[in-house]
Amino acid sequence: MQRPASGAHADCVTARPDSGPATDATVRVLARACVDAVQAVGGFAGGVYLRSGAEGLLLLAVMTGLPGRLFRPWWRMHVNRPYPVAEAYRSGQSVHLPDAESAMRRFPQLMAGLPFPFGSLYEPVMAGAQRFGVLFVLRPATPGAPVGAADRERLRKAADGLAEGLAALTTAGRPVLWTGDPVGVPPPATAQGAREAVERLTLAVLSVDREGRIRYVNHSAAGLLGLGAPELRGRLLWEAVPWLGQPAYEDHFRGVFMSGEPVRFPARLGRQQDSGWVTVDLYPGVDGVTVTIDAAEPPGYAPEPGSVVRPGAGLGSPADRASALYRPVSLAIALTEAVTARQVSAVVTQELLPAFGGRQLAIYLLSERHLHLAWETGFPQGFLDRFDGVALDVRLPGVETLTTGRPMFFESMEHLASAYPGIPLDAHVGARAFLPLIASGRPVGSCILGFDAPRGFSPEERTVLTALAGLIAQALERAQRYDTEAALARGLQAALLPHRLPVREHVETVGRYLPGTQGMDVGGDWYDVVETGGGLLALVIGDVQGHGVAAAATMGQLRSAVRAFTLGGSPPEQVMAGTNRLLIGLDPGQFASCCYVLLDPVSGLARAVRAGHPQPLLRHADGRAEVLDLPGGVVLGIDLGATYPVTDLRLAPGSVLALYTDGLVEEAGKDIDVGVERLRAALASARPSPLTETADRLIGGAGDSSERPDDIALLLASRTDGRGAVPKT
Repeated sequence: MQRPASGAHADCVTARPDSGPATDATVRVLARACVDAVQAVGGFAGGVYLRSGAEGLLLLAVMTGLPGRLFRPWWRMHVNRPYPVAEAYRSGQSVHLPDAESAMRRFPQLMAGLPFPFGSLYEPVMAGAQRFGVLFVLRPATPGAPVGAADRERLRKAADGLAEGLAALTTAGRPVLWTGDPVGVPPPATAQGAREAVERLTLAVLSVDREGRIRYVNHSAAGLLGLGAPELRGRLLWEAVPWLGQPAYEDHFRGVFMSGEPVRFPARLGRQQDSGWVTVDLYPGVDGVTVTIDAAEPPGYAPEPGSVVRPGAGLGSPADRASALYRPVSLAIALTEAVTARQVSAVVTQELLPAFGGRQLAIYLLSERHLHLAWETGFPQGFLDRFDGVALDVRLPGVETLTTGRPMFFESMEHLASAYPGIPLDAHVGARAFLPLIASGRPVGSCILGFDAPRGFSPEERTVLTALAGLIAQALERAQRYDTEAALARGLQAALLPHRLPVREHVETVGRYLPGTQGMDVGGDWYDVVETGGGLLALVIGDVQGHGVAAAATMGQLRSAVRAFTLGGSPPEQVMAGTNRLLIGLDPGQFASCCYVLLDPVSGLARAVRAGHPQPLLRHADGRAEVLDLPGGVVLGIDLGATYPVTDLRLAPGSVLALYTDGLVEEAGKDIDVGVERLRAALASARPSPLTETADRLIGGAGDSSERPDDIALLLASRTDGRGAVPKT
């Protein structure tokens, strides 16, 4: 329904059925900000994503300038997916994509579904600690020209204004959480000049606004479509002319609304096989699209109507069906980023279920002729436990789909119960799909998709789901190999890192290690404290390139080499040079960074060398913390004749020396110096004792991150008063 105009055009919006007073106020704030932002930066469309009640899920709340039904696949957005909206929300930073080339480089998954030339800007909507969502604008592409500073500032101001409005609503007791479908903000009314000239044409001409609603129909178009102009005006084009709503044509309409370039395509005039053919031309403009329809000869290749999913079969709406057709590409790209079996399962949940309207998902993996539950969502708690570990000779659909290699589709729970009498059911209403997970002929497991209501599965859907099952199986097989190697690497890493550090008078040492949370998880970071025969103490930290078993094994060899050179009485520069030569001899293609400090616990005098490693930090007894400036040499494993200069230091009682690997200070998209400064400030503000609390504080922020691409090592050494206590400052 249309909300009556009340002054500003942005107040005239298509409301949701469940809109109430609080919703109306929220919609007005969103709509006004959306329209203002689009106009401010010269866009043709825009919208706002808001947080939903589901953790990590953003929903499109309002949209202007695009027909909503054509863009249903993008109504939901998980914050951990590789899309610009998700990145802007997750990082709290603006994302500016001037053209398709820049978008393809950074967000290939976005361009897989919208392969059109357009520019886009995304601005997080935040007010202090409150993070509401993302404001975005689509506009014509500007190849080779970055988004200007003025437009960046205009969009930032629009997002700030929106954040203030949403914060005010929250303060007034109206929490800003979106549910349901997006609200459409109609474009301004447009003039329809030159009607008389267009009426004289024998060519069928229609004009639709940027929501896809018909605003003008000439006499020829009304005659061709068999409906009068009053019956057509105000209706969505695809509802008024159903044969134009087939999935085969939807991409053409998406392209003209997104790219601003004319589009031409052949179409069958109607849905019957004996219907004639026409040429459809689409001419975009700022206010809408002009559609012309003219008679044409049948094209050289003419897909039959039966090759297109019919309304009511399977997915239902054309936009939903188009979403399913895009999912193989979108899911394939997402699966390339998933490394572990858990990550693969999460991607399937976020990409596959929304595409098909599913609510339940279960993935079983095959091990020693038994299926074990690896992932589930949407099922009643504990329901699937009874099927965990089931053997391959049991008659269950999840088993038989794998043993036969044939997907199984049940359009209702009654059909499932009839095919498998006595099978436990988690619901009495719904539908189920059982998919075999087979990779290159090798059984991997099975996948169950659940739906809350009975539904059909069209031939196209069955084909798409079967293809997706193959992609999932390949990703899971790859993930199982990664998981196996990661487990081996973790065991190797745990065995090679020191289980306890030496306890010495006048000095206290504390070490910490955190594996990464992405990829292979375990890398080549290590630390060590070595007691020499002369009463000195060697503090060592290093970082081997790469992750996995190879990196962990190299780390173990380097740690052993450093220990051997140290215990042999070599000075610091020779320890580093000898370790460098050893690494080149072991593996010419491998390299590592390292920092080595030889400390006299009694006097506090130290000699330090550095091989391409981050500079250490030193916290003085008075609370000042500084980044040390050790000249250093190149990383180990590069130059056989490399030398490593020595720097003399002194650790006064109460001071703390911090050695760390780059995983603790590196952050995507930011200069490493920013992370070093953050760590220095944290060390300066930390209490001098106990040292274990200081270590936990320095590493705590990184430990809380669920997206840590690198592992982290930290080694702290503190001069004490000889009784194990740090002097108070």
